[in-house]
Amino acid sequence: MSNNLVTTQLNITGAKCAGCVRKIEQALETVKGVNKASVNFADRTAEVEGDADSDQLICAIEEIGYGASVIEDENKAQEEREAAEHAYYLKLLKNMWLALGLGIPIMAWGLLGGEMMVKPGISQIAWLGIGAVTLLVMILAGGHFFTGAWKAFKNHSANMDTLIASGTGAAWVYSIAVAAFPSLIPELARHVYFEASAMIIGLINLGLALEIRARGKTSQAIKRLLDLQAKTATVLRDGEEIQLPVEKVLQDDLLRVKPGEKIAVDGEVTEGKSLLDESMLTGEPIPVEKKSGDQVSAGTINQTGTLIYKATKVGKDTALAQIIAMVKKAQNAKPPIGRLADSISAVFVPVVLCIAVIAALIWFNIGPEPKIAHMLVAATTVLIIACPCALGLATPMSVMVGVGKAAEAGVLIRNGQALQVSSEITTMVLDKTGTITQGRPSVTDITATSDFDQSRVLQLAASLENVSEHPLAMAVVEAAKSQQLDIVSVEDFDTASGLGVKGNVEGHSLLLGNYRWMQQNQIDVTSVTDAATALSEKGETPLYLAVDGKAAGVIGVADQVKEDSKEAIERLHQRGIRVIMLTGDIEKTAQAIARQVGVDEVIAEVMPEDKANVIKDLKARPADGTKANVVGMTGDGINDAPALASADVGFAIGTGTDVAIESADITLMRGSLHGLADAIEVSQATVRNIKQNLFGAFIYNTLGIPIAAGLLYPIFGVLMSPVLAGAAMSLSSVTVVSNANRLRLFKTSNQKPETGGSHS
Repeated sequence: MSNNLVTTQLNITGAKCAGCVRKIEQALETVKGVNKASVNFADRTAEVEGDADSDQLICAIEEIGYGASVIEDENKAQEEREAAEHAYYLKLLKNMWLALGLGIPIMAWGLLGGEMMVKPGISQIAWLGIGAVTLLVMILAGGHFFTGAWKAFKNHSANMDTLIASGTGAAWVYSIAVAAFPSLIPELARHVYFEASAMIIGLINLGLALEIRARGKTSQAIKRLLDLQAKTATVLRDGEEIQLPVEKVLQDDLLRVKPGEKIAVDGEVTEGKSLLDESMLTGEPIPVEKKSGDQVSAGTINQTGTLIYKATKVGKDTALAQIIAMVKKAQNAKPPIGRLADSISAVFVPVVLCIAVIAALIWFNIGPEPKIAHMLVAATTVLIIACPCALGLATPMSVMVGVGKAAEAGVLIRNGQALQVSSEITTMVLDKTGTITQGRPSVTDITATSDFDQSRVLQLAASLENVSEHPLAMAVVEAAKSQQLDIVSVEDFDTASGLGVKGNVEGHSLLLGNYRWMQQNQIDVTSVTDAATALSEKGETPLYLAVDGKAAGVIGVADQVKEDSKEAIERLHQRGIRVIMLTGDIEKTAQAIARQVGVDEVIAEVMPEDKANVIKDLKARPADGTKANVVGMTGDGINDAPALASADVGFAIGTGTDVAIESADITLMRGSLHGLADAIEVSQATVRNIKQNLFGAFIYNTLGIPIAAGLLYPIFGVLMSPVLAGAAMSLSSVTVVSNANRLRLFKTSNQKPETGGSHS
């Protein structure tokens, strides 16, 4: 994803089914300047990338019969959306009771033996009166279906409203024709279906209401993230403390935060000392001490002292705001499996209309008497049962819950592609430093040749490394400082990536680095070979020091393995994933670390620029001789960025560099590799849930349409009622939403033992 793209978030109104989604996306993509448009049917929002004007986007949507508005403040938009959905929910319930209040008594009349056939005279007048009342109820309780169908018709398209309006409208028109002119209709066909029109509208309103209620639960992850944000802040201006809404805080403002209060925006401490609970960002339960010069993040909680800090990032630029934006973007994304539903729904409604016409013609031409009544029932039932609501909800509902569940586990998924592909990973490549290990190496051993002592070796090495920011260099410098050795200035400093450094200290020419660096500079290191070998066998990195062309000593630097790396790698193995460690470190050191954590393969001594090529080679290697190798890469450094981008899915350790995070598809906000296993487990559970939903929706329509058309009639003499079709259609959507919400109960194997297929 390019960082130069402007992203516009829109609220969408009037979208009723998966077919609407594709029409809105196509309309947005025709606007000049739009690079990509994605509509989330589950929460009725759209995300548009490009430099198109928002007014043009809204106009394009309105031209095809839908409504749109720009989301400027996510908090406010969420509140407005919840208020609007609650109002709509209450309206749907009111419509349901109105429609069922008419439909149920009429249906009960027929079931209890009442006459449903129209006869001239009083019966005819009574049914005409009921027809008039039914029309009024259809307008009041189902008018939105008919207006939606009319808008779609004007825009040369068809949607869910088209099917509902066609089905209920046809039933009412036929029934009113029977009531008004019974003598023109064959005697066996003088049955009225007013109860079907009313009941179908009532049941579909009920289904929509239940769907909205269940759908509200899917956005709980976003709500929880939004709740982390402070609402107000204490700002110091002109020597006074004033309370301001957090959105009014400006960059470089000074803010005061007291014990128990949330940090309002990202900033840098200028005064005070305190402990901050940063678990919402890092997952680490232990509070972190903050003092002058330290960075603080929005949403973290001040525990003890009072701090004054300067705002460095405000509004949408804070880390928390970017996390919320990333989660929201991922929830709007479509995994490849979801595009299948979009492709089908684009032609689904027109195909259903054709099937309904064909069914009607078959019944009219070869069906038994009353042909006209059977024709009407079959066509109406096909139209009603085929509404593709469930199909449209199948993927986005699961994605919203799954991405939210991942966010709760400290896993930020950037896009739908990554969500799906993570579930298919066969090989996971792990960087060593900062990923498997702590990333904070320290000096463990110093061996000096006969011409030097240990302190002199450490002093010279630290003086040379003092200008470097490499983790190994920092370890050497820190060790020298701890021994209170004098660190002197270096001249002509130069670095060779992946090899070592050189420079002049106190008139001496120094080289410090790995064995290849010594070889390249023709340094004889025989005198320290045994010491270096011993260090490598213990998993430590030997740094050779040469002074004026001769070996002076070797320094052992060890980066301790994270406590939970071995356990997390075992979780990957349990998922059938092959684990490879990829590092620039020497083979012996890498193998020693590998033995500690149990990886399957080690690829060591790889130059930073070659890591991406290793990933490409692994992708070309079959996983088991037949199946394609889907490769994930996990790293935390700048030198990992090309490899992260080359992998099928890139995972960045969130405690690492911004470049690595930007290059990755998934960010693990916590430093533990358990986050990696969590990400894969959540991904697999989400994709499994999507497949269940799609299977259910496809099977429902595949079986429902033929039965509705009359497939069972020749065998059992049964023709499905339009009312039953309406109930089934509503139930299918509620079933999909409910199944997606089961993901909210999912727990990773690190939280509790797996129990087979129950966590879907």
